[in-house]
Amino acid sequence: MIELIPAIDLIDGKCVRLTKGDYNQKKIYNENPVEIAKGFEEMGFQRLHVVDLDGARSKHIVNVDVLRAITTETHLTVDFGGGIKSEDDIEKAFANGASMVTIGSIAVTQPELFLKWLDQYGADKLILGADVKNGMISINGWKEDSAEQLLPFLKKYIDHGVKNVLCTEISKDGTLQGPALSLYREIMAAYPQLHLIASGGVSSNEDIIALEQASIPAVVFGKAFYEGRINIPELLTIK
Repeated sequence: MIELIPAIDLIDGKCVRLTKGDYNQKKIYNENPVEIAKGFEEMGFQRLHVVDLDGARSKHIVNVDVLRAITTETHLTVDFGGGIKSEDDIEKAFANGASMVTIGSIAVTQPELFLKWLDQYGADKLILGADVKNGMISINGWKEDSAEQLLPFLKKYIDHGVKNVLCTEISKDGTLQGPALSLYREIMAAYPQLHLIASGGVSSNEDIIALEQASIPAVVFGKAFYEGRINIPELLTIK
């Protein structure tokens, strides 16, 4: 069964969604993300993906108080990303209840630091963030393109023990136009042992079922839920 991971994206402590990572295309869905998290737990979810969009833009963690509130007021396993750029940031994320952290930009700009964290915290605690546009990795809240091609980038870190990868196709994110199935199939064909988390474009239960049928291990979804386009009880019966 595909692992279902709802997402909460944070700006100014509020639950929002962007379209294609554009901060000018922001929609606020709820001013109390803790209540949203509690709702996901009540529905039967066990995991939650939390993204500090202020942190991604500021290059350091910003919404740490929200992270702490979610992890103290729910029993959800929270993976947290956005703005983790330093030892202080990663320590702060774990100290405030994150079970896992998603690291993207640092893996591009400071690979030696990422490998240090991988060794220090272990592969079960780190998720490699691979945000993709036109086959290339984007960094710093999707505002900068890197020279890293997706598959070689993944291989470099899989060879060092990375198990978990969150891959977002930026052109799909927040568009409700369906996930990048061909991209995820390509990744799984190259690295079948990978715990790949698909992200971006999910618009319906049918999209998630298509990912399940393609043997994608996990999926993150947000906007489709907030827009009322997916049936949660039905999703939770997927086998």
